[in-house]
Amino acid sequence: MTGEDSRNTELTESDLTDLRYARSILENPSLTAQISDVVGTPIEKVLQYVPEKLNSKIGDITHQALLKALDIAIASLGDTQQRRSKDRIHKLVATGTGATGGLFGFTALAVELPISTGIILRSIADIARSEGHDLTHLEVRLSCLEVFALGGTTARDDAVEGGYWVVRGVMAQSLKQSAAYIAEQGFAEEGAPMLVRFIGKIAARYSTVVTQQAAVKAMPIVGAVSGGTINFLFMNHFQSMARGHFIIKRLEAKYGTELVRERYAEG
Repeated sequence: MTGEDSRNTELTESDLTDLRYARSILENPSLTAQISDVVGTPIEKVLQYVPEKLNSKIGDITHQALLKALDIAIASLGDTQQRRSKDRIHKLVATGTGATGGLFGFTALAVELPISTGIILRSIADIARSEGHDLTHLEVRLSCLEVFALGGTTARDDAVEGGYWVVRGVMAQSLKQSAAYIAEQGFAEEGAPMLVRFIGKIAARYSTVVTQQAAVKAMPIVGAVSGGTINFLFMNHFQSMARGHFIIKRLEAKYGTELVRERYAEG
């Protein structure tokens, strides 16, 4: 029997419950609504507080933050022993970082974002490990970075059933090419075309969420306390995306992508 043939042909009730839980997270990201609740203003109005000059730079700041995160992912993401993830600790650290950044408003974004992105990445990796994934595998580490692309669902994705799979499809080829390149050539060339494409695709979506975060911190009423709250929501959002993502990948390893995707589509 091959590994594919030996897979179960139907999900257990427990795994089906996990799949439905993952789907409910991945298809219904709630960060925008939560931010609007905190500031008491629709996010569309909040975005008006982002200075035009900063708005044009957010893409570059996000790209640089993700390059640093890629460096962390390649270098090390800790040991591989499966254990419960420390979500609360990472939230506390992120909240503290946000509170400090909140004192300086949007001017601190270029300094704060690489730090908060690194903290979020560590938490994502922690969640991946808790779901049984081996962080010594390069593709698992790059899949941790992939989570940053799940937070910025576009209107086009919303119009397509299974938006999560749309994003996975967009990222798939670049992820595989990046993993193959790094395995063969190492991480000496950040400018390698496949790595540039991989980070660029993630940054295009991650910057959407970063812009919302920056907009809130640019509001006159926002200070250290609110800055910490926004970072808490930011971390909570990506922890949720990571949990859903790595549940799906755990089930794919057990049952195969085709069956998991079919059951996912059934809701």
